[in-house]
Amino acid sequence: MDVLCATGFEGLSVPVARKTGQRGNESHHHAGEVTRSAQVKAKQGYRPEVQGLRALAVLMVVTYHVWLGRVSGGVDIFLLISAFLLTLSFVRKVENGRPLRLVSHWLHLFKRLIPAAVVVILGVLAGTWLVIPQSRWPDVLNEAWASLLYRQNWLLADTAVDYYAQNHAGASPLQHFWSLSIQGQVFILWPLIFAGAALVWRLLRRRRDISYRLILLVAFAGIFIASLIFSIEQTATNQAYAYFDTRTRLWEFALGSLLALSLPYLKPGKAARVVLGWAGLAAMISCGLVLTVDRSFPGFIALWPTLAAAAIIVAGQSGSRFGVDRVLSSRPLVALGDNSYALYLWHWPLLVLALAGTGIDKPNLVQGLAIVAASVVLAVLTTRFVEKPLREWHWPQLRAWRTAVVIVACGALLAGPVSLWQTRLTADEAAAAAQPRELTPGAAALAPENAGKPTPKATVIPAPAAMKNEWADIDGLCTDGNVPTDPLLSGCLQNSRPEHVKKRIVVLGDSHAQQYMAALGPIARDHGWEVVTLLKGNCRFGAESPERDAECNAFNRASAAYVMEHRPDAVFTVASLTHKEAPFETEVPGYVEGIKPFTDAGIDVVGIRDNPRFAINMPECVQKYGAQAPECNAPLAESLALSSPLDDYRGKVDGLHLMDMSDFICADGTCPAVVGNVYVYKDDNHLTKTYVQSMIPMFEKRLLAATGWK
Repeated sequence: MDVLCATGFEGLSVPVARKTGQRGNESHHHAGEVTRSAQVKAKQGYRPEVQGLRALAVLMVVTYHVWLGRVSGGVDIFLLISAFLLTLSFVRKVENGRPLRLVSHWLHLFKRLIPAAVVVILGVLAGTWLVIPQSRWPDVLNEAWASLLYRQNWLLADTAVDYYAQNHAGASPLQHFWSLSIQGQVFILWPLIFAGAALVWRLLRRRRDISYRLILLVAFAGIFIASLIFSIEQTATNQAYAYFDTRTRLWEFALGSLLALSLPYLKPGKAARVVLGWAGLAAMISCGLVLTVDRSFPGFIALWPTLAAAAIIVAGQSGSRFGVDRVLSSRPLVALGDNSYALYLWHWPLLVLALAGTGIDKPNLVQGLAIVAASVVLAVLTTRFVEKPLREWHWPQLRAWRTAVVIVACGALLAGPVSLWQTRLTADEAAAAAQPRELTPGAAALAPENAGKPTPKATVIPAPAAMKNEWADIDGLCTDGNVPTDPLLSGCLQNSRPEHVKKRIVVLGDSHAQQYMAALGPIARDHGWEVVTLLKGNCRFGAESPERDAECNAFNRASAAYVMEHRPDAVFTVASLTHKEAPFETEVPGYVEGIKPFTDAGIDVVGIRDNPRFAINMPECVQKYGAQAPECNAPLAESLALSSPLDDYRGKVDGLHLMDMSDFICADGTCPAVVGNVYVYKDDNHLTKTYVQSMIPMFEKRLLAATGWK
């Protein structure tokens, strides 16, 4: 993955003798001198063991992704190597008195990086069109832009993507560009640091004898300490965001720079080099196996693989036949290192697209080997026919503007298809939404008066591109007297307060309670009710129970205390709990105990029956197989309990009002993915906002009938 395998920094470049076109002994003699000179320079500057280290790191990343589904630490090693090589290059330039020419450097760098990335992204878009469900297309297209512009890490951080998710079939085929984006950002930042340090050095050396390396050591030591402290703190408090945050990764780059600056002063003996090299290799390979890195990166745990790689680099060329450099400098590993950038680019999308296309969750040994082999083949082809020709193309090297033209042209090759595709999706979404309401009745198609009537032919709504907007809307944060004092309830939301509040309702629970706000919210506005929601994902309301985690129990205690403090007229909850596997529906743990203090205080409690959960993403099933496919129409007996758990609550608590809307979700013995030309679900268990809105008349009727409210 390390993009520096494509940048050709001087520290890794091997001079090659060029044919001059001359004839005779003189030309042969001259060529021989050039070849010998190149060999000498190669011995002085070329680090084949670093190239082998890069190859081994990418093999770790690929292996862990394909078979183990874990983080290997290989990415962290790439980041360190990137800064190590970058620092060697710039320090050599400054100390030799050569101009840095930052703009030219950046143009030259991205001219080498972007073409291969564009080729891979275009391949991913083709694979997306073939095998990825339509509802995921908008996200892939957004990530294509983010990957091209080196901001993929921030996009993933803002959407709280779980990098550790085991189901790679549902992951984005462009998710791995997060690390390339961080590197691209650092490739802009680091040269600015080198240039600033050079300016400070020139100013200070007029007064005192000070080295350029010392200034850089101070600068990168400060970055290392500040970033590592920040990384540890953020990983402990918000790991999902911290994983993609550039600021939490800067210390890994700084460590690579400190290593490059210190290397001339680190001169272990031959025996020490042998021990250091093998110890570093053992630590590097064992990181993901020995340590539980899940949810721990990029905090202090990432010191394990980065220091292991640093030990291997310090060991360097041991001069011993027993040194680890003999292995890392082997021709196969060095050759793989030459293709490591392209291999990293290809392996993840091939894995994701293969799993999505075959419908499997995890490849076996043979399937995994096929994915790896295909990745290697595509990597070699990309390096040979894309990276290398553009790297050796003479025309862009003559003028900076020519290099810029190449970069822009490569970007345009991707920007054109992405823009056209997004425009088409927007048009399709608008056309679907503009259909007459009678063509998309949704839940009304299951009303008794419509029994037996065929649903008219129409485009199913919402359009797949709009599926991400199908969460029920809640107007905003709680205000005035509704603001909770407990910080656990800081996410308190409420509908716009009516001018004359006739009834106050508090909604408790998780996302399955939130989804009904698409019906309860509009009904509340019509009736002059004020609605406050206290919600936490995957935390169904009930009394404290060992079946919930500590955070959920704490949240429910705080929610109950809020209700008892504010004494609303009613509390709305989800009173049963559905599961993907048998038993498909049960009572909510501690439900009666949780609501009894409310009813004892004279507060009405509305308990609605839960909706089914499935082992598959229902809208994606429809997009793949069609709405009538058996896979997309689950049997009722495998979706809900044959005897509703709500029946067990009846008569136990005065003031508990039970609602069951399941007959407007499931009908005729099945629980379909599409009803009345409306997607019932937005994923494998959440009702779409559009479908719940189609239930409003029936929902209102049953709510008023159950509670006796007027």
